[in-house]
Amino acid sequence: MIELKGLTKRYGEKVAVDNLSFTIEKGEVVGFLGPNGAGKSTTMNMLTGYISATEGQALIDGYDILETPNEAKRRIGYLPEQPPLYLDMTVDEYLRFAFNLKKAKVEDVKTHIDEILERVGIAPVKTRLIKNLSKGYRQRVGLAQALLGNPEVLILDEPTVGLDPAQMIEIRNLIRDLGKEHTVLLSSHILHEVSEICNRIIMIAHGKIVADDSLENLSHTAAGGRLIVEAEGDETAILAALFTLPTVHGVTQIGAQRFMIEAPASVELRRAIFDRCVERGFALTQLKQEELSLEEVFLQRTQEGGANA
Repeated sequence: MIELKGLTKRYGEKVAVDNLSFTIEKGEVVGFLGPNGAGKSTTMNMLTGYISATEGQALIDGYDILETPNEAKRRIGYLPEQPPLYLDMTVDEYLRFAFNLKKAKVEDVKTHIDEILERVGIAPVKTRLIKNLSKGYRQRVGLAQALLGNPEVLILDEPTVGLDPAQMIEIRNLIRDLGKEHTVLLSSHILHEVSEICNRIIMIAHGKIVADDSLENLSHTAAGGRLIVEAEGDETAILAALFTLPTVHGVTQIGAQRFMIEAPASVELRRAIFDRCVERGFALTQLKQEELSLEEVFLQRTQEGGANA
């Protein structure tokens, strides 16, 4: 549904986006992450046709955003970080205006807009001036604008920025619901939000991709060969028994009857740990691979990407 082929953007000698290539299939909800200045917004602006690429292609459902912009843009709903709202219009007036700008094609415009108003929860305020709406409602109006014309692809840049916790939860739930019917590319600095909504993560640093996988796989890979063991018995004896396992680099006690083993990621140690505990008479109560949070994975990958850039 979305395909980038060697997408590059230069400003003079500065490379903002450096040879990005990835594909997002229909129905995927993908988090697009990176530190400030990594090239996220520049990539989104190229994807939506707001700026041109220096090199490479951005395709939406097979249509090049620069060569066939009308066909490509008809398939995109875009919510930028600052929604392009006209504050002196009512919600209904604005959506009709935006619909005409998009040159969208539906059988019944009124019914279409009314359905979107209901979908994003702003039908009760459709006759109010946008300047009189709260930040949360304005964000919903921006999202409603993105849904006009039933686009297959939604590109959302910081959709919950500036919202209070209750508003953030509302928008997050709405995006999760929209992900059932649309392909979604979501950029956000709120990593907890991304981990709840997205089933795949693409990270960039210094304009380059540094990670592209499911959160589960990224977490496991970042954790390497670290295993968490909980066992009942003499803690000193457990430490000694675990440390003498082959290929183990180190064992650290991280809590009462709780230990972390470090070993090469390529080595399968779980059976050996189980056998050692049985052999020494320890009651093994938990054995699992350590899982890093998205925040920890983000810091690890983006710092590595910065070091390699």
